[in-house]
Order: sequence, then structure tokens, then C-alpha cells
Amino acid sequence: METFRASELAGRSRIAAWGDLLAARLDKVDFTPADGEGFEAELKLRQLGPVGLVRLKGGGASMVRLARHIGHTPTRTYAFLLQLTGSAQFGHYGHETVLNEGDVVLCDTGAPYALHLDDGAEIALLRAPGPILREHLPSPEYFCGRRLSANEGATCAIAAVTTSLCSSQGGELSPEFQHRYARHLLDMIATSYAAAFESVTSASSITSGRHAKVKLFIEQRLRDPELSPGVIAGQLKLSSRYLRMIFASSNEKVSAYILRRRLEECARQMADPRWRGHSITEIAFAWGFNSAPHFTRSFRERYGVSPRQFRRGQLESRAEDLAACAATTLGAAA
Repeated sequence: METFRASELAGRSRIAAWGDLLAARLDKVDFTPADGEGFEAELKLRQLGPVGLVRLKGGGASMVRLARHIGHTPTRTYAFLLQLTGSAQFGHYGHETVLNEGDVVLCDTGAPYALHLDDGAEIALLRAPGPILREHLPSPEYFCGRRLSANEGATCAIAAVTTSLCSSQGGELSPEFQHRYARHLLDMIATSYAAAFESVTSASSITSGRHAKVKLFIEQRLRDPELSPGVIAGQLKLSSRYLRMIFASSNEKVSAYILRRRLEECARQMADPRWRGHSITEIAFAWGFNSAPHFTRSFRERYGVSPRQFRRGQLESRAEDLAACAATTLGAAA
């Protein structure tokens, strides 16, 4: 098992070096710790047959994967994220979810995502190539971003096995048994997902797969102001009627989905202190809006406040949280 610690990296460039390490061993992301000065993290990696096992410790950080980070690779990689300790917020394929201890969520690393780890959080990742995962879960795209709670299916058993494998030093299992362990673990997760979402997926696996592919297309082009149902239908060679039918199962029109996702991404950036120097209009236009009044009106309808009020409230709340965290740390040191 390979182990990397942020404390072992160069001082002033520690954050950048950690981001480079994540890019080399996991995914290219925008990595931002909540505390740039006292940032600590640990990464453990192990290969179990076709599955990569990862244990990441070091909360109070954000990892955001954008379209510009994603290259064209012949084989897709999927990752089951297991919340070992603490909590996190995860956004992917249009789903926003809070992960608590024992929860699992599926991530397509070929699509944008945002992971925000709370202070003290620790996660495990099971990374599998697309062809391997599809042997166990035929339409993985449909489940991406959907949370499997700790009390559903065999999630508790999955957590126990994963934790044990991540803690092991490895080397004691032959390649044959590594493959058996990996496939057994994938079977357990796939069965739990299929059982948890049976009522949603039973209508048509073909439609579910199409729905997921359309959502992926939208996620990768969300910043394009020309993105529309007509463009999507044309690019994916679908009729407009069939496109509407695909989205009918989710009770959300295609145009409504595009608008919601753009608003969510704008809200995320406005709440991020790193974007304090960018105007609200600049952020909105970067996410495909081309009318400030339309953006303001749509934002107020969704969030109940103006973009300016939302931004001020979010930034003030984050500042208070950091101040409280610093006071607790100083008190403990004293």
C-alpha cells in the first residue's frame, strides 16, 4: 500500500503539490483546503485486482472537477465513494447530496463533480474501469450522483469490507483472490443499488441509460449559452419527442434541468471565497446565461433571495465558521 502525506511535501507549495499528486494518482481537480496554513491530508492507495482502493483523510477541503480537467480517454473509470467518518457534500449529474458516515455514492470521473469534505472527514474510493463495472451494474451512468444510505441493502457490510481492505498492508492475497474480493465487492454494491432504485429503473433500462447519457452531454456543455433541447436532440440524433419522453420519468423538462444546473453552479461559485473578486454577472455569464435580469429573476425564484443577498449571506457564514474553528483550535492549544 502506498501512503502519501501533505506534511511531507514542500512548505509554501504544499497545496499545489497535493493537487498535482491527486491529478497524477486520482483525478485532475481544483483542490482548495479551507485552511491553507494548517492544511493536513493523507492518501493511501492499493490495487485489488481490477479495482483501485483509495483512502483519503483530511477534511475541510473542496475537490471540484470541471470539463476542462477531463480528457478523452478510451476507458471510463467509475468510483464508489464511501463516507468513512464525518460528512461531505457531493454534486454530480445534477444531484446534490449530503453524505454521512456509511453512505455511498457513485461517481463517473469522466463527468464534472464537486466534493466538499467537512473538517475531520475521511472517505474511501473503489475505482473500477467502465467495462468491469458494467459486468455488475449494466447502466452505471443512471446511478451516478445518487446516494445509497448507510441503512440500505448491504451498505454496512460494504463499509466493513472496504475499511478492512483499505487498512490492510496488502501482499497477503494472491492475484486470483484479489480478483475474487474485488468482484464480490462490486457485486454487493451493484445489488444494493439495483434494489434501492428498483422502482425507478424497472420501467426501461434503455430509457434510463439514454437519460443518463443526455444528462452527461448537458453537464459537459453547461457553460455553452447555445445549449438547448433542440441542440441536444440534434447532437445526440434523437427526436425532440423522444428527448421529452426520456425526461418525463424525472418530472423535469430538459430546459428546466439546464436552468436548474446553471443556477446551482452559479450559487456554488458565489458561495466560494475564491470567487469573491468576480462579479455576479461575470459568474452568471460564464455558466451560460446571457441576460442579467433573467438570471436574477430565475435565481430569486429558486433560492428565495437575490443573488447579491445569497452571496453576502454565504460568505459571512463561511467567515463565521472559520473564525469559530480557529477559536476552537487556539483554545485546545492553550
